[in-house]
Amino acid sequence: MKSICVFCGANFNGDPLLKEAVELLAQVMVSKNITVVFGGGKVGVMGLLADAVLQRDGKAIGVIPGFLMDKEVGHTGLTELHIVENMHQRKQMMNDLCDGIIMLPGGFGTLEEFFEVLTWLQLGLHHHPVGVLNVNGFYDNLLKQMDVMVEQRFLKPLNRQLVITSADAVELVNLMENVKIEPDEVWFRDRNLS
Repeated sequence: MKSICVFCGANFNGDPLLKEAVELLAQVMVSKNITVVFGGGKVGVMGLLADAVLQRDGKAIGVIPGFLMDKEVGHTGLTELHIVENMHQRKQMMNDLCDGIIMLPGGFGTLEEFFEVLTWLQLGLHHHPVGVLNVNGFYDNLLKQMDVMVEQRFLKPLNRQLVITSADAVELVNLMENVKIEPDEVWFRDRNLS
């Protein structure tokens, strides 16, 4: 992988374990010469990640809509900063610029970005590995909900397996580099038919 898109919060809750995980992710990406693609803000977890990558002489590409430039205080010290018109263009460009996707802790926006590109993967619109860095159990309940979706037959087990998960940044990136992406392309087929 040459680049990884990281979805993460424009806020930071002060959790030292999260800060440590962000630093380790930055270290791993720079050591493997992987460019980070992210939401373009200099605040929150986004800013922590970008700064950690840049401090290690890595590359950071930001993509931010113009209307969020002021709200999120766009990071002006990046390798590249792309200003787009809207949120959809942001996600599309971030996806186009990356070879893999990781979700760190965040809020509604982080989840929305993650689930849209995960749906694109399920539909075969891209074939990037998708990972969750589950820092200190932050996403335990969300991952359990995915299991419930499988149990209740709203999600195929093969598509549930598309979500690569680890609490360790080194392990997550290694898993993503070595995974074979195999979505069940007939995701809408009723299991009781045919």
